[in-house]
Amino acid sequence: MKSAIPTMLIGALLCAAASGGWQDDFPVDKKRLGPNGGNDYFVLTPGHKLHYKQGNNTMTAIVLNETKVIDGVECRVVEDREMKNGQLIEATRDYYAVDSQTKDVYYFGEDVDTYKHGKIKDHKGAWLSGEKGAKFGLIMPGTNKVGLKYFQEMAPGVAMDRAEVVAVGQTVTTPAGTFQNCVQTKESSTLERGTTHKWYAPGVGMVKEKEFVLVRIEK
Repeated sequence: MKSAIPTMLIGALLCAAASGGWQDDFPVDKKRLGPNGGNDYFVLTPGHKLHYKQGNNTMTAIVLNETKVIDGVECRVVEDREMKNGQLIEATRDYYAVDSQTKDVYYFGEDVDTYKHGKIKDHKGAWLSGEKGAKFGLIMPGTNKVGLKYFQEMAPGVAMDRAEVVAVGQTVTTPAGTFQNCVQTKESSTLERGTTHKWYAPGVGMVKEKEFVLVRIEK
């Protein structure tokens, strides 16, 4: 009798092949998913806060001491805030869960507030796994390897972001310091044109995205 694990892996590989090499099916046991820990490149420890800057524009990401159950899984809440010339333009609450066995971190959705002149304009881009055909994606593998291609968001018509690991062992220098053994990803979307490169450092998380660079770490 064959074990369930090889069957699940074969199924995932077949799905990836059918979608042009992009894995869009994650047959994980939800009982293994939870809000604590994260992995080397994606920290989910409450209080972990990262500050980024691009000219007069800033971003902050803070892991909150909050969880939310989405699609039957308790997820960690991470708050992101983006400022442009001192004005808040977007605030999101992102929801993540980590596999206790593989350390893969999955993305279960986000609540979004976009602002104009200090007032909430809309909630464009919001989605939650298990609602309106959306399902969770992989935000950061527990083990990175060049060539991995996976969907991060799968909310039809709303968010269909995906990432490919293009390099490992990178060195990145930002105002916050020099980081070794970084993972570089190239992100794209089936809904939009263009690509974005991001770099993640062990024990920190994202240290660079386009022109945004990490300027300060709080733990």
